[in-house]
Amino acid sequence: MAAAIALSERGRGLSTPNPNVGCLIVKEGHVVGRGWTQKGGRPHAEAQALDEAMERARGATAYVTLEPCFHLSSRGPRCADLMARAGVRRVVIALRDPDPRTDGQGADWLRQRGIAVDMGLMAQEAAAAMRGFVLRQTLGRPAVTLKLGLSLDGRIALADGSSRWITGPDARAHAHVERARHDAILVGGGTLRADAPRLDVRLPGLEDRSPRRVLLSHGDAPDGWEVIAAPEDIAALPQVDHLLVEGGAQAAAAFLRADLVDRLLLYRAPILIGDGLAGIGDIGLTDLADAHGRWRLDEERRLGNDRLEVYLRNRNA
Repeated sequence: MAAAIALSERGRGLSTPNPNVGCLIVKEGHVVGRGWTQKGGRPHAEAQALDEAMERARGATAYVTLEPCFHLSSRGPRCADLMARAGVRRVVIALRDPDPRTDGQGADWLRQRGIAVDMGLMAQEAAAAMRGFVLRQTLGRPAVTLKLGLSLDGRIALADGSSRWITGPDARAHAHVERARHDAILVGGGTLRADAPRLDVRLPGLEDRSPRRVLLSHGDAPDGWEVIAAPEDIAALPQVDHLLVEGGAQAAAAFLRADLVDRLLLYRAPILIGDGLAGIGDIGLTDLADAHGRWRLDEERRLGNDRLEVYLRNRNA
């Protein structure tokens, strides 16, 4: 299942409006088919894996990160039906599908056809890999990642606004990989006016994965951009399950104030700036006690001379 979850990450930022699912077909201890949801949502992971396995799928076990879909679609067959027709013996599912069009029906349908079904293996990890889809289904909005490139003293630029470059090339390359894993990327009006950012992916082989550009502003958006007036408006962005907020301090503060940030990417450079521009504006905090317990460290690593820290929002805090 861990391998299937890793496969599912390949589709993140590409598969929307469908979830980024991963699937492995295993027979007699050997992987005979693998798949992940492709660009635009088709083919589904299960269909791709079964096509690779072909007749070897008969009697095999399928590991899939999300319950196989059960609803009818003009875009392709139901994955639960594909599994049954392929003759798989057992289906191991990580996460029950929160989409009401499936939501347990796919698993029940498979059981009715004599296929053994196990559900819940590594469900938490699978949900994290499909965070955007899960939040769209449960909260009606995309998953939001806030990215900040900071000095040790929490600055994003000199006092005159100079910000190139806070972090080194390894951290900047990692940030471009993150861009490629999101459907859309957002900045505030101040960042647009000051930096005229391209917000594209500039890594060899990933140039075609540049996300859509979104502006947080009460004004009009430039050509090629979409505009929203408030953080809560992200719910209305079509086919966006993963949103990356990149700048600046006021846009970051607005999303934190609205409690819409699910994941923090902090790239820290080993430099001190002093009297520069703060990375985050006022987030409405009035009691220091309210700041504690909201975030948990999920990952940290070195990127050249810089350090990346990834934090997840504790939604029960």
